[in-house]
Amino acid sequence: MPLVSPELCELVLAEALLTGGEFAEIYAEDRNNASAVLDDHRVEELSSGRSRGAGIRVVSAETTGFAHTADLSEAGLLAAARAASAVASSSRGASKGIALSGTVDLPEATPSVDRAKVVEMLQRVDEHARSQGSAITQSQVGVADGYRRFIVANSDGLLASDHQTRTRFNVTCIATGDTGMQTGYETIARTEGYEILSDEAVSAVAKEAARRALVKLDARPAPSGELAVVLAGGSGGILFHEACGHGLEADHIVKDTSVYAGKVGQRVASELVTLVDDGTVAGEWGHFAIDDEGMPAARNVLIENGILTDYMWDGLRARRAGRRSSGNGRRQSYQHLPMVRMTNTYLLAGNATAEEIIADTDYGVYVAKLGGGQVNTATGDFVFGTSEAYLIEHGRITAPLRDANLIGNGPEILQRIDAVANDFAMTPGTCGKDGQSVPVGCGQATLRLTGVTIGGTAS
Repeated sequence: MPLVSPELCELVLAEALLTGGEFAEIYAEDRNNASAVLDDHRVEELSSGRSRGAGIRVVSAETTGFAHTADLSEAGLLAAARAASAVASSSRGASKGIALSGTVDLPEATPSVDRAKVVEMLQRVDEHARSQGSAITQSQVGVADGYRRFIVANSDGLLASDHQTRTRFNVTCIATGDTGMQTGYETIARTEGYEILSDEAVSAVAKEAARRALVKLDARPAPSGELAVVLAGGSGGILFHEACGHGLEADHIVKDTSVYAGKVGQRVASELVTLVDDGTVAGEWGHFAIDDEGMPAARNVLIENGILTDYMWDGLRARRAGRRSSGNGRRQSYQHLPMVRMTNTYLLAGNATAEEIIADTDYGVYVAKLGGGQVNTATGDFVFGTSEAYLIEHGRITAPLRDANLIGNGPEILQRIDAVANDFAMTPGTCGKDGQSVPVGCGQATLRLTGVTIGGTAS
């Protein structure tokens, strides 16, 4: 049964345009979420929740009115439509009839998961993580799953629907030694169900988290200064997501708050760089069939062989620019307005091998895994932490390094890529922007940056 019938969508959209708005949209959503966390042998969290509601948007010239409600009745939706319209209206107009086309066919709910079995799995993984070494003194194992179905209808006649299932599993280990406590973390996350959590898969996550913590017990201080940096496949995708991807989102472009504004057709990166945003990559964390404005997911080439080719667009910015949305309109929930967001953003692989790139690097830092970071989209300046890194000496990976910072500028970094391998990999993440969070994927093959400032502590 649809969340909101097509007939009611038509009625609500017509009500929303009564005061003269030029565009109206209804987004209705039903969401189920559950999570479980085992921390230090104890079940710290076992929760589930559900939310249902609709957001209604009305656009009039440069003004957008938005209202959301948990009441999906006719009365509730009409009240929200009038509230959004009141904000957006500049003058009263005539009623506009909306003829919608399309179908709505959604499952009612996600299959239930036995929570007792989930806790048993977490306990097994916890024991497996601790068995990796006597120095592992603490571990935390968590799993979260979510299911949502939604429909989108608008005054252009669009009626679309989708349903999405996501599952995330993570392990954090703490190892204690002479250098104090060191943390290792690993996760898997897919736009799929619990079938991704095989015994082999979850055991591998636990083993990797423990290994990462144990290796760091022997880490030495990282060097300081500008050095060559080799980013392992998959691990560095977050750097390009933050340092370059956000600057290619159309809201920053139209506000002229991006370093990439006005540079379509210009060289902005090494010719080895082709940057793609692709919501169609099945199973990846940023995958979907349609975005949260009802547009089909798309593969959008942003930079091709170093040349900036396009930006990412949501419906509102695309409408004002007289072009089609690129399928990048996303929102956290029905309580939020859609905005331009990335999906799965990645650099295409090259022809070298990771071994060749490392062997060709006389001295530098090999980053096996990046941590969090921040970027100024107006300038491209960024700071990212490392969570697993090693020294490269005479073409060989040698000593593990303590956590340090990579400091640089996105456009400059893109120009400094001089080698790209063929070992492409993706990693999941959560992207925050303007108070909203959405799941995204990041990816790249092993690559080398000729120079990045390392904020280490070695003298």
